[in-house]
Amino acid sequence: MDIVILAYPGVRLMDVTAPLEVFGTAAGFGAPYRVRLCSPGGGPVTTSTGVSLLAEPPVTSAHTLVVPGSPGLPAHGVREELLEAVSAVSARRVASVCTGAFVLAEAGLLDGRRATTHWRHAATLASRYPAIEVEPDAIYVRSGEVLTSAGVSAGIDLSLAMVEQDMGADLAREVARDLVVFLQRPGGQSQFSVASRTPRPRHDPLRGLLDQVAADPGADHSLQAMAARAGVSVRHLTRLFHERVGRTPAAYVESVRLEAAQSLLDSGETVTAAAVRSGMGSDESLRRAFLRHLGVTPSAYRARFRTSLS
Repeated sequence: MDIVILAYPGVRLMDVTAPLEVFGTAAGFGAPYRVRLCSPGGGPVTTSTGVSLLAEPPVTSAHTLVVPGSPGLPAHGVREELLEAVSAVSARRVASVCTGAFVLAEAGLLDGRRATTHWRHAATLASRYPAIEVEPDAIYVRSGEVLTSAGVSAGIDLSLAMVEQDMGADLAREVARDLVVFLQRPGGQSQFSVASRTPRPRHDPLRGLLDQVAADPGADHSLQAMAARAGVSVRHLTRLFHERVGRTPAAYVESVRLEAAQSLLDSGETVTAAAVRSGMGSDESLRRAFLRHLGVTPSAYRARFRTSLS
């Protein structure tokens, strides 16, 4: 299986190296991959960081074509030589990392499909190419044999998903262990954690509380306990959460615990273990939270997202 990563002037270095490492490591474990780094004109290319990469001449066929992103693509568009190189490759499967989605979109490969890209550029992709159903918060999206991913490190998730599709979950897990990365963030998982989506309050006691909840979701984060730790009244703490976070203390804690439970289920924990370790307490409490926020039961979620291809 020829895996072709297409490098070009200004490409983002990690968008290139992440798929190279995943597929190269998989080949070392016995996967029948021939990993090739090509460029539209052949020869070296200079990445956005100034590092030069040696690349082979372009190819006309491959099992998988991976198009990395570049910081300049959303603003400056796709150069003709890059578009021609992509269009010239006959590939069974096509994937993009980060803003590489703009290249696939310009080539017409995303028309009528679901796709994602770096969160910063998702709105631009959607407005520039209205025939694409853009999912701005996804880690990666598979639409038939065309896959797109969010920014930078999501290229690892995307590549592991393709390895699993080709070689099975055991080999993908072995690659992830070798690279010391988490297996596996489901494609539909948010690009951001609850903590990173929450504005950082200037109020020191509240800031400390948010850090405590994120660090140990399973601890006692009742309203009374948090108020005592912050040295304020329950009423004052509730007001601070409304003003600084935009939700009640209980709602924030539940969202962090739900995310923790998702991560535990993703890593293979049972529903009961996920409920206890996340701080949800019981299977029933976890079930109600999942239905309320995700529309599925924990067991259905675990079955659906047990592999990265769901």
